[in-house]
Amino acid sequence: MKDNTEAASNFDNVLSHFAIEGSVASITPYGSGHIHDTYYVKNQTPTAPDYLLQRINHHVFRNVPQLMQNIEQVTAHLRKKLDAMPGKRSDREVLTLIPTHQHSMYHQDQDGNYWRLYLLLQGTRSYDVVENAQQAYEGGKAFGRFQALLADMNARSLHESIPDFHNVEYRLKQFETALGENMAGRVKEVLPEIQFVRQRAHAMAAIIRLGREGSLPLRITHNDTKFNNVLFDSQDNAQCVIDLDTVMPGFVAYDYGDAIRTTAVTTPEDEKDLGKIDIDLHLFRGFTQGFLEETHKSLTDQEIGSLSLGITLLPFIMGLRFLTDYLDGDHYYKVHFPAHNLQRCRAQFRLVEVLEEKSELLQGIIEGILASCRQMVSQRPG
Repeated sequence: MKDNTEAASNFDNVLSHFAIEGSVASITPYGSGHIHDTYYVKNQTPTAPDYLLQRINHHVFRNVPQLMQNIEQVTAHLRKKLDAMPGKRSDREVLTLIPTHQHSMYHQDQDGNYWRLYLLLQGTRSYDVVENAQQAYEGGKAFGRFQALLADMNARSLHESIPDFHNVEYRLKQFETALGENMAGRVKEVLPEIQFVRQRAHAMAAIIRLGREGSLPLRITHNDTKFNNVLFDSQDNAQCVIDLDTVMPGFVAYDYGDAIRTTAVTTPEDEKDLGKIDIDLHLFRGFTQGFLEETHKSLTDQEIGSLSLGITLLPFIMGLRFLTDYLDGDHYYKVHFPAHNLQRCRAQFRLVEVLEEKSELLQGIIEGILASCRQMVSQRPG
């Protein structure tokens, strides 16, 4: 482990490659992310901005040049669209990458580590847990606006930063392989879960089949629409969508479904008491209202119809991934006790059941909000 002097020298060397303003006062660890190492770079010059320095995990994101090209393209497109809108501030509403002196958006050091630098968005905050329907609404607007602003960008211009990330057919193949190999000798422990997967495997592949048939357009999607990936200002208005590492081609139902899974569900992802797992309809309605207000004009009817499929698909995929890792011996996800992945799996599968039981109710809420959005547009003068 490097001592403080050596670590400081390394940071100074890395930052010397970026076109920063002012001079560095201090560098301290920042946030609680599990993928990258993030540091807060405080500026010594009062008139110069502060920064966030990140060492990119190139074991998770194996092609960093393609990853950074995606982020550069998407942020440039968002900035151009916002700059054309009166009252918008792209410097506050879009992440800003700081280039190197060689005009690259990342630096690779002599040890093979990849680094990037963002402008710090001052005065913002994020929430790990949604506190009320208004926050859910703002989160929906943020992810909806993100989707709408990128609707005219060619999704095929981006790379897959993590191939097959939400491809349920690929995840099912991984599961069947793990089942056949039974590396941890746990198959007999999970017979009900195996049956659960196989009963739903065909239905859960509906979105990818519709996409393959051309019924659903390929979009640029965020693919990690957790609520804490939205920054709020001091008035609790959504300001900026962050964590763009998984921005790549996908289907809009992926983003909507994962947002509902992490925004409107009342329990943790690994809830042990399955009887507690439920969806908060106020939070569901709030998020959906914000999301559709921003997207209803840019999405096709087929896409809007697919949103309810995404609601059950994303917890199914997560449960499937937890189950697969449990069968493999817990190599992918960090676990805090021997059956942690199985507990996670069972919580996600119970959530799927709850969402299936309430599917007609949830679909009715979506349709009602969509109708009100379209009515508001039709009533506007001109």
